[in-house]
Amino acid sequence: MKYLLLAIVLCYQVAIAQTVENAKKPNIIFILTDDQRWDALGYAGNPYVNTPEMDKLAKQGVFFKNSIVTTPICAASRATILSGMQERAHRYDFQTGEIKENFMREAYPRLLKSVGYRTGFFGKLGVKYGDKENLFDEIEDYDRNNNYPDKRGYYYKTIGKDTVHLTRYTGHKAIEFLDKTSIDEPFCLSLSFSAPHAHDSAPDQYFWQQETDALLQNQEIPAAAISDSEYFDRLPEFVRSGFNRLRWTWRYDTPEKYQHSVKGYYRMIAGIDLEIAKIRQKLSEKGLDKNTVIIVMGDNGYFLGERQLAGKWLLYDNSIRVPLIIYDPREKIHRDIETITLNVDIPATMLDLAQVPQPKNWHGKSLMPLVSGVVNSLNRDTVLIEHLWEFVNIPPSEGVKTLDWKYFRYVNDKSVEELYNIATDPKEISNLVNDVSYANKLREFRAATDKLIKEKSDPYGGAPYGLIIEMIREPQLVKVIDLAPEFSWRLHSSAGVQSAYQILVASNQKNIEQNIGNFWNSGEVRSSASANVMYEGKTLQANQKYFWKLRVWDDVNRLSEYSETQAFSVGAADESTITTLKYLSN
Repeated sequence: MKYLLLAIVLCYQVAIAQTVENAKKPNIIFILTDDQRWDALGYAGNPYVNTPEMDKLAKQGVFFKNSIVTTPICAASRATILSGMQERAHRYDFQTGEIKENFMREAYPRLLKSVGYRTGFFGKLGVKYGDKENLFDEIEDYDRNNNYPDKRGYYYKTIGKDTVHLTRYTGHKAIEFLDKTSIDEPFCLSLSFSAPHAHDSAPDQYFWQQETDALLQNQEIPAAAISDSEYFDRLPEFVRSGFNRLRWTWRYDTPEKYQHSVKGYYRMIAGIDLEIAKIRQKLSEKGLDKNTVIIVMGDNGYFLGERQLAGKWLLYDNSIRVPLIIYDPREKIHRDIETITLNVDIPATMLDLAQVPQPKNWHGKSLMPLVSGVVNSLNRDTVLIEHLWEFVNIPPSEGVKTLDWKYFRYVNDKSVEELYNIATDPKEISNLVNDVSYANKLREFRAATDKLIKEKSDPYGGAPYGLIIEMIREPQLVKVIDLAPEFSWRLHSSAGVQSAYQILVASNQKNIEQNIGNFWNSGEVRSSASANVMYEGKTLQANQKYFWKLRVWDDVNRLSEYSETQAFSVGAADESTITTLKYLSN
């Protein structure tokens, strides 16, 4: 009996110790806004947006002046925040299937739950994942309702009998969650507002709450910077004809549309600010305000008419820079931080707050040493930026950014490059790619891009290998005599099942290195075939050398890197060539 009593006492002591330990851990509220760019904030010097609560958090906490997302689009950015890995690894986009389980096994909410945090999520998850209900203790995943091509897209949720704006609904769900919170149980509440994202299917695009309607009523918003036609005309043709331009015609191509859209955008951000005020009031009422860290961030940047563009996706600062604020009430010193910080740092920061070791394969760094003032820098100079969604209306791109420089190129034609000295040219107007005095800088950034791509790639999403042409494994030893040769390749077993392929054939090494298939670009071919795929490009010429490579889509439509390049030569069909070919094929 005494052993039973001893066991009960020990269990009670362990429970008490765990309660005390949990009480020391800070609560976390992570607020993610949709399409809020870095300067859409009063604290950043914008006189047109009304954000007193966000400004107060910035003044009381830490404001990161050079925060960027590694991929400027909601789906990939949100997958990065959940998984702790850049797009180059998780490869999640709008056209893939569910994000792979191996990336979600160590998602930040799952790890926080494992150490006793009560977790909640309300709003736009933005990532397809079948087990999302088990990621959080409490979750409601919702976004704009695209069944409605009008204001109902933002007004379809109800509180009691009232139909309310999604922003108000998300704030309401946050208050409900906090009302059920115990001071002895640490929590992590993730709020993902749909605002200020435009409702794309509606002619009016922007819908805001009545409470912010009076804002900017008698003001005129100045024209966007570098919005003259000359800046649009400088863009590559595939950008000028893409979705960034199309959406500009939806929102900004007349003075009336521009005023309506930009004011609507700012009013929607002001609506989020109202909800933050209510959340902070509830924290105070519950006695949670002294131990709750609040993180506010945008999921990507946004064009407000610059270069006569709208949307995001491209790698200009308009598109990748976002606001980032961390308010820790335990720290009493305000800081503005210059060093580059990333969306992939957010999950690492939350784990650090919860005293949870960061998974070794994560790409981010905790920002808490910066918040506490232990360090002034993350020792991070050059970061990879990328947008890899293979979609005809939005050209994929990749590159690197430092505090002072930006380099990027377009994946499907790497000869189209841009290089900017951001320190002297913050609007990214003067492309230095063709300036010979920056040739070394250009080579340096090309190499840095290639290096970071290798470092950040998924080791289990390998490119195809073992290339074969006309059943010849080493075509450099013999000339191919068929003017319509057949291509074959092997797939890494860890990469899953092939659902599509793309083959490039080029007439020289430079073109193939730049992903230019000037003799054949098969495009995306939906097929599982990986053997005896027949050439369908321009007529090949005898006694000419060619180069080919390919990439594949896997069973959930994730796109691989390109394979290594293989060279082959075409010869005339004489008897000796045929005999040699037969010998090497056996």
